[in-house]
Formats: sequence, C-alpha cells, structure tokens
Amino acid sequence: MEQAAGRLISATSVLHTAITCTTSVINLKLSSLASRITQLSKQTAKMVSQEEFDKAAEEAKALPKNTSNDDQLILYGLFKQSNVGDCNTKKPGMLDMKGKAKWEAWNKLQGKSKEDAMTEYVAKVASLKAAA
Repeated sequence: MEQAAGRLISATSVLHTAITCTTSVINLKLSSLASRITQLSKQTAKMVSQEEFDKAAEEAKALPKNTSNDDQLILYGLFKQSNVGDCNTKKPGMLDMKGKAKWEAWNKLQGKSKEDAMTEYVAKVASLKAAA
C-alpha cells in the first residue's frame, strides 16, 4: 500500500513538473506573440498620410544645396516608389551617369510598399531638415 502511494506521489510530481514546463513554454510563446503584435501596431501607427507625404515633398525642395548626392538619391528612390511603385523603366545607358544613379536608387526599392516608402520618405526629410 505504501509503495502504491509512493508511486502515486512520484507520478503526481512528474505530472506537476510537466505541466509547469508546458505552462512556461506557453507563457513564453504568448509573451513573444504579444511583443510582435505591439511591434506591428507601432509600425501601423507610424504610417503617414498623403498630406504628410506631400508636405514633406514640399519641404524637400527647400533642403540645403549641400545635401549629399547619396541623400538626394535616397529621397528620389523613395519618392518614385511612393508615387509609381516598382521601377518600370529600362536602365539608362552607361553614359547617362545621373540617370543611371537615379534608376538604381529607385530600382533597389523593388517590392517596398507605397506606405512604407512614404513613411521612410517623410522620416528622411525630417532627419535632413533637423541636420541642416
């Protein structure tokens, strides 16, 4: 009788440990999921309106003349991706250095959504204004 009671207590202890481990794993996964949901909701909240984008585009025209070529190309690519979508033109010839640089800046954003491009454009203009 005592042996049976001992086995029952031992089995109960093993079962309790298994439930505790399973609960810990579930809590960890729920915490990770909650973190991802929070991250996604923050990203969604950061999306900008068309009006904010248009305002940034006007502000970009007033950026200092010494804005680097790299920054200008980033703005160009994001602007085109926001308004047109994926690059839909042929790559300019090697003698058209400026056209080729602009095409490459736009083409490397292939697949980026209009909303993401708009958000990045507004943020880039804001950072360039703050640095000026």
